[in-house]
Amino acid sequence: MRTVIITGGSRGIGAAAVRKFAAAGDRVYFLYATSEEAAHQLAAATGALPIRCDVSEEAQVEAAFSQIPDVDVLINNAGISEYGLIQDTDPAKFRRVMDVNVTGTYLCIRAVLPFMLKKHAGVILNTASMWGLVGASCEAAYSASKAAVIGLTKALAKELGPSGIRVNAVAPGVIETDMLKSFTASDMEDLRQETPLQRLGRPEDVADAFWYLASENASFLTGEILNLSGGFVV
Repeated sequence: MRTVIITGGSRGIGAAAVRKFAAAGDRVYFLYATSEEAAHQLAAATGALPIRCDVSEEAQVEAAFSQIPDVDVLINNAGISEYGLIQDTDPAKFRRVMDVNVTGTYLCIRAVLPFMLKKHAGVILNTASMWGLVGASCEAAYSASKAAVIGLTKALAKELGPSGIRVNAVAPGVIETDMLKSFTASDMEDLRQETPLQRLGRPEDVADAFWYLASENASFLTGEILNLSGGFVV
């Protein structure tokens, strides 16, 4: 039985990953920042163990991981976005996006490495974005943060590979989650039509990608960024 940690696990992509790994018999812990009711409902439905934690806060990350006896798979999924022209983006909001999306990923990786280095084995999976690959107008902060996650993934694949630790990322396209709640129905239809596969992604699509990358079927794969955008970015 593997021990799996999923950050941002109470909703959307994270919740789909919790359901996927828990259903397969893994021991799953998931971190959440604010969605307490959703977290407890998910825990009751799956048997996964919720831990409240803001991943951008070092002390909270250390406290959360101190409750977990071992780690085989870490899925860094916690993330936030910020929409708007760069000149209208408040510096505090820009920093918050970077703190959660980049610093949070770093802090959680640092927390699991003692377990993985001791075993000379482990899987680290990061949630990037297609906008980290090509950038998006009016999403400069988010695009920059996800580009940083991609760079971190590639660097750590080289650094940690000799220690038996694989590091990969998934770069989702337009996925039907709360992150799109500000979009109108017309916006969503435009995005669907722009996607060559003519549908928006589902959280389960990303969870399936995580499942593959965490499996022995991907045992010779590291440093890769899986572009899961339905052809939106090619």
